[in-house]
Formats: sequence, C-alpha cells, structure tokens
Amino acid sequence: MDFRIVGLDSPLFSTLHHMIDASDDAADHRSFNAPTRTYVRDAKAMASTPADVKEYPNSYVFIIDMPGLKSEDIKVQVEEDNVLLISGERKREEEKEGAKYVRMERRIGKFMRKFVLPENANTDAISAVCQDGVLTVTVRKLPPPEPKKPKTIEVKIA
Repeated sequence: MDFRIVGLDSPLFSTLHHMIDASDDAADHRSFNAPTRTYVRDAKAMASTPADVKEYPNSYVFIIDMPGLKSEDIKVQVEEDNVLLISGERKREEEKEGAKYVRMERRIGKFMRKFVLPENANTDAISAVCQDGVLTVTVRKLPPPEPKKPKTIEVKIA
C-alpha cells in the first residue's frame, strides 16, 4: 500500500512501509527453503535420542538409554551398507478409567539415530542387547588387511 496516496508521506510511515515490504519478501523466500515435515520430524527424533559411542580394539559400541521400552519397540538396521539406524517408538500408556495426567514430562513418540560406520566395521557381525533400559549395539571390526609384500622382479641381461 502506498501511504502517500492517503497523505501520510512522513518518514515514519515510509519506514513502516519498507518494513512491511521486507517482511513480505522474507516470508516468500522462506517458503521456498522451508524444510519438509519429514525432515523436521526426523531432526527432532534424532535430537531427542542421545548416544555414547565407544571404540575398542575389536569393535565399536553404541550405547543409548531406552527406559521402559520392550525389544519389539526398538529396531536396529543397517542401511546403504554402512549406516547404522537405531529407531523405534515410545507409546503413551493406556489411561486407566478415572485417572488423568497432572504432569507429563516423559517423552513419547518416535526416536531415531543414524551413524555412518567406518570402513573397517563388519556389518555382518552386529549384536544388540537391551538390559535395564540401556540399549548396547556392538559392531565388530574387520581384521586389518594383510600388509602387501613387495614383489621382486627379476632383471634380465640383454
């Protein structure tokens, strides 16, 4: 809207006019670069799932707290031959008749973590154990390659 038409051509209204135009441009620009709902959901799921990763001489160990979850609620998979994916869902307990939440602080919903495995990870030797609410995923390392022996080439006399 042009404020000069209404007779409001003071510097204050001119500044307001430019601010309104700038915010409209920013809103249009943001819509083109806005993340998808799936991306936002996955980012939240990953941020809410902290993990410890340890390296041992023969393995990598991933430790994630999973209180109150059953083994059927947790998935451990390998994607693209080198990405370890740990995911699942914590469901809300069924409410008993006459009971209502006064406070609800425990997280519910989906969770997920992805880890790119190093080249020496043996994706055929992965084990997962959930004990006392702690998931431990162990990925064995491949044995180191044998060092190449130098090849001796016989020198012939011409």
